[in-house]
Amino acid sequence: MIPLSHQDRIAGGLLGLLVGDALGVPYEFHPPGGLPPPEQLEMRPPAGFRRAHPSVPPGTWSDDGAQALVLLDSLLENDGLDIDDLASGLCRWRHGGFCAVGGHVFDIGIQTAAALDAVARGVPAAQSGPAGERDNGNGSLMRVLPLALWHRGDDADLARSAARQSLPTHGHPRAQLACAMYCLWARAELAGETDAWEAAEVRLRAFAPDLDLRGDELERVLDPDNAARAAGSGYVVDCLWSARRAVDDSKDYEACVRRAIAFGHDTDTTAAVAGGIAGIRYGATGIPERWREHLRGASILAPLLDALLVGSE
Repeated sequence: MIPLSHQDRIAGGLLGLLVGDALGVPYEFHPPGGLPPPEQLEMRPPAGFRRAHPSVPPGTWSDDGAQALVLLDSLLENDGLDIDDLASGLCRWRHGGFCAVGGHVFDIGIQTAAALDAVARGVPAAQSGPAGERDNGNGSLMRVLPLALWHRGDDADLARSAARQSLPTHGHPRAQLACAMYCLWARAELAGETDAWEAAEVRLRAFAPDLDLRGDELERVLDPDNAARAAGSGYVVDCLWSARRAVDDSKDYEACVRRAIAFGHDTDTTAAVAGGIAGIRYGATGIPERWREHLRGASILAPLLDALLVGSE
C-alpha cells in the first residue's frame, strides 16, 4: 500500500467530517432498530424510509459541517483562533446561512441557539456558552476538527485552543476537555501513530493542569467504561466515545461512518466526528467516490479546502 501523503490526510479529515455529516442527516432521530441495515445506509435512503429533514436534498451537510467551516474560515482569516470572530461567524451562519449549503440553516441545537442569542445581546464570546452540568451537548465537539487540521503550534497550545473554541457555545469543562481530546487524537492520527487515542490521552493528562479545568471532569471524559455505554446520543462524552467505537470497529472509511450511523439518534454528528478521524486515517482517496461526488456545497468548500492545504504544506 502506498503511504498516504500529509495533504491527503488533511483533505481526508475535512471531507470525512462533511461526508459523514451529510450521510447521517437523513437518519437523524431514529433509534438503531429503526434504521436500514448498514449496507443500505447511503446519501439517499432506501425507498420507504422516513427521512429526517425530508426537504433537505441528499448530500447536504448540517449545522455540524457548517460550523466546522465557520471555524476554518475564522482560523484562515485571523491566522489563529479568535473566539469573538468565531462567535460572530456562528451568528452569521445562524441568521444568514454563512457556510450552509444554499444558505439554508435547517438544524441548530437548543444550547447553541441560546448561546448565540447571548452573543447577539452583547455577551462576550468567552462567557456566552452555557456552563451548567446539563449543558454538555456535542455542539462544540462537532465543529472543532479544522483546528487540528490547521494548527501549527505544539500539542499543549492545540489542547488549549481546542478547549477555548468551545466557549462561545459550550462553556462546561467537560465539553472543553472533550474538544481537546479529540484534537489531540486527530493530530496523532495525522502523524500516523499506532495507537492515536492512547497517545492523545497521555498528552491530555500531561496538559490538563495547565488548562485550568477540573480534574474530575478529565476522568469523566477519559473513563474507559464510556466505550461500553456508547449510544450515539447528543451528550458530548458519549459522542466522542461513540466515534471512537466506530473507528475501532471498522477497517475503512465507509464501514466507519456506517457504524457511527448504526448507533442511531444523533447520526449526523456521530458520523461527522467519526468520519473526520477516519478521513485522516484513510485519506481523501479512501472516501468512496460516489459520496464525495454527491456532497453538495462545492462552491463553499473548495476555497476553504484549498487554503487549508496551502497552509499545511
